[in-house]
Amino acid sequence: MAQLDAGELTGVYRDLHAHPELGFRETRTAGIVAEQLTALGYRVTTGVGGTGVVGLLGNGAGPVVLLRADMDGLPVAEETGLPYASTDTGVDREGRDGPVMHACGHDMHMSCLLGAAQVLANDRNRWSGTLMLVFQPAEELGQGAKAMVRDGLFERFEPPAVLLGQHVAPFPAGLLAIRPGTAFAASDSLRVRLFGRGGHGSRPESAIDPVVLAAGTVLRLQTIVSRELAAAESAVLTVGALHAGTAANVIPDDAELLLSIRTFDLGVRSRVLAAVARIVRGEAAAAGATRDPEVLTIESFPAVVNDIAASARTTGVWQEWLGPGRVIDPGPIPGSEDVGVLATAAGCPCVFWLLGGADPALFANGLDLDVLRNIPSNHSPRYAPVIEPTLTMGVGALVRAALAWLPVTEGG
Repeated sequence: MAQLDAGELTGVYRDLHAHPELGFRETRTAGIVAEQLTALGYRVTTGVGGTGVVGLLGNGAGPVVLLRADMDGLPVAEETGLPYASTDTGVDREGRDGPVMHACGHDMHMSCLLGAAQVLANDRNRWSGTLMLVFQPAEELGQGAKAMVRDGLFERFEPPAVLLGQHVAPFPAGLLAIRPGTAFAASDSLRVRLFGRGGHGSRPESAIDPVVLAAGTVLRLQTIVSRELAAAESAVLTVGALHAGTAANVIPDDAELLLSIRTFDLGVRSRVLAAVARIVRGEAAAAGATRDPEVLTIESFPAVVNDIAASARTTGVWQEWLGPGRVIDPGPIPGSEDVGVLATAAGCPCVFWLLGGADPALFANGLDLDVLRNIPSNHSPRYAPVIEPTLTMGVGALVRAALAWLPVTEGG
């Protein structure tokens, strides 16, 4: 197998980490990706679905194998203390200017895919077929995959035989984790507006206080998972934001909640969403609100379902490479990903896995749950995977996954 220029790739990773961009604004990032792929001999198309990049490398007869990475950062102020930490800012979808960070590891995803692109391009005497590398925008918004599909991704380019991809996570670097079947949860993000009647803080009897209404709603929403789902059912409901008021002595007119809901089962998903609407209306009625609340969907995308046979085929290649105990089943993952939108639109099997990114030295005594709980996780301002062996492992996983699906040429 061709050798990877690890030093150069590390430099690319550090640069991407230091200069994150928010969803659909990944112009600098897309430019770097396009330049790297062009230099490796890929046929590059930019601007797919906004800022998406597609690189094609044809190498004779054979299937199209799609390798995907996401590109966007998050509106988070970095607190890692790294010498290559982000100090960049950006304007979010609400029009707010603030700090931006690669708090979810998309910089690692891109770097690993660029590394795999290099290895596979240098190893063209080993395989035949077509590589289709997709660098997707706006995964964090849950809109990037849909945007690329709407822009004709699978009409403009030949549909793939399989979709492969990975997501870095805070478990030991050097391990891979894959869940056959339903792997990542469906995601629904909601904006709830509660309407009261404003007034002076000294005369609450003359107002309908939306802050108290919001507080009661937050607490009641927590009973959906704890009291409406059976023990064998699974869901997560998080109220990530509560906005109301501007002054201590003013009762505001309204309040806003932002909700994140994760589910694995369609029936559970429907019941949870219906329960949210029922509770929001009920709490508003109990508070005497004179206007019905609003429940708006901000984003929604389905669960990621790994094809059973395709997962087994890919995992077998990794097990031969890594040996026993280094490819694990993490169980259902409550995090969400829009990669499944691409596989569904292409009508191809999906194989999507987790890449360990935490310092292996922390796990000298095995996969200790207390250690896992104390490692900063994705979306934390302190989250940062160790560069090595994460980068080398991620490149190797992608290369070997691709070669599991590309015919080996004679002498390869």
